[in-house]
Amino acid sequence: MAKKVARVALLAVVVVVVVLLAKTPATEAVNCSPLELVPCAPAFMSSQEPSNSCCEKLKQQKPCLCGYARNPTYRSYVDSPAAKRIASSCKVYVSC
Repeated sequence: MAKKVARVALLAVVVVVVVLLAKTPATEAVNCSPLELVPCAPAFMSSQEPSNSCCEKLKQQKPCLCGYARNPTYRSYVDSPAAKRIASSCKVYVSC
């Protein structure tokens, strides 16, 4: 009897996991490359608003931004007032 209850409990756990995984959207792999943010260069170099393509790329690169901030080569760009202005305009908020 105890083995049957254990099997039913295990089956219930498996069913719950399968249902949760089926409802979880698959995440796409992100190519973490600062070159992906080239569409943001005009906004970065001037005070103009970022383009839609800039905001799209920034949102796609969001998982990479903390890594860029930790990289000494890119840190000054990520922490710059221009980058913060662009991120705010695109509504991309990151806390590392």
